[in-house]
Amino acid sequence: MRPELARSIGLVQASAMVVGTIVGSSIFVQPSEVSRAVPSFVGMVLVWIAAGALTWFGASVCAELTSAYPRTGGVYVFLREMFSPAVGFLWGWAMFWSMHSGIIAAIAMVFARYAATIVPMADLGIRLTAVGGIVVLSAINYVGVRPGSAVQTALTIAKIAAIGVLLVLLLSMGTLHAPVAAGRVTAPGFFRGLVAGLFAFGGWHMVTYAAEETRDAARTIPRALMLGTAIVVVVYLLLNAAYVLVLPFDRVLSSTHIAYDATAATSGAAAASAISVLVIVSSLGAISGIVLAGPRVYYAMAEDGLLFAWMGAVHPRFRTPYLAIVAQGVWSSVLVLTGTYGAIVSRVIYTEWMFFAALALGAAALRRSRSYAPAFRAWGFPIAPALFALICLLMVINQIASDPSNALWGLGLVIAGLPVYYLWRSFHGRRRFSQPLLSAELHAGAAVGAEQHQGHDR
Repeated sequence: MRPELARSIGLVQASAMVVGTIVGSSIFVQPSEVSRAVPSFVGMVLVWIAAGALTWFGASVCAELTSAYPRTGGVYVFLREMFSPAVGFLWGWAMFWSMHSGIIAAIAMVFARYAATIVPMADLGIRLTAVGGIVVLSAINYVGVRPGSAVQTALTIAKIAAIGVLLVLLLSMGTLHAPVAAGRVTAPGFFRGLVAGLFAFGGWHMVTYAAEETRDAARTIPRALMLGTAIVVVVYLLLNAAYVLVLPFDRVLSSTHIAYDATAATSGAAAASAISVLVIVSSLGAISGIVLAGPRVYYAMAEDGLLFAWMGAVHPRFRTPYLAIVAQGVWSSVLVLTGTYGAIVSRVIYTEWMFFAALALGAAALRRSRSYAPAFRAWGFPIAPALFALICLLMVINQIASDPSNALWGLGLVIAGLPVYYLWRSFHGRRRFSQPLLSAELHAGAAVGAEQHQGHDR
């Protein structure tokens, strides 16, 4: 009998996965990127509020879709069920080659670089340390989702506690500066800042990938998404306010490690050196959650016949998609050792928002279906999903206009998955998929319309 995935994730672990995956290393760096795009206190606040609101709504859409389709694979399953297997395949294709594996590699390099501030090492040593982090966390997830989620939970609790201490230090010991403006906020600058802010919020959707390893997934994952996202939004707003209030604004604009600079300004260099430990713990927590999540998509794709069957193999003892975990770890390590992760992530990461726009519009369309019965319903329909999709598409357009060569290169990498999909289907047979629900509803609507028309004729 083929082994099944083990249901070991509860609400605490799922919430820790949401928080731990989002809160990586970016919040200790990205605020300066945002401030350079919108060089005013009010502009920064508006960008972080907008990024938090978009993240919250995107998480609520995923929560609704998970309650309707509580299956392993998450976003891949939603896209497949709403549109077509080809659209789902494109998501998985972009995940493995760029978005997901590249983010693992990028965060692993942040972890290793901060480790080098404690134990000095050369570039090769930093890369090998990054690979070591990927290998260790992949091994923990290899031997079971229970130890993997336990490590994730412990690291998340540690990082949130440390961020709480950091906030107390900054706001109680720092000299507060009056917020100023160093420049004018423009629409293109606002969208560049929004992209930078959303990068720091990235990863909220990954908890949906492990639905069949979550107890009562249709209820647990929506609760975890809402609770976890709310915690992150509050933490991010507090941290950014603290950075701006304790540092002169010109320091905020020029800083490349704003958390370190803010702590040094309030508590001295000795306390600031502890930021390295916080970033290390935070990075490991993010890597752990991302390593756990990704293989579940590749497992689902293999189950659908869209990847090699071995990618869907479940370990007979540990009941994890162990070969998918190994494949992901190997490719992420290759990206670290070759140094290609930075270019790949910067070129491709924005494209995931096209898929998120599709999720929002698809969920709005599904609301008109009588067979669609989610246990959780997101707020603001039908206006909120249309606005969300519009903002997502505006970000993509702005990214292409701002950096056309890199943006189009990244878009091309995603689209390159289409010929691969059709070649795979031609060589491996056309497995029968259930008709996507949106397509089925259109056919049903057309049939009803035809019957009514015939009735009028009679």
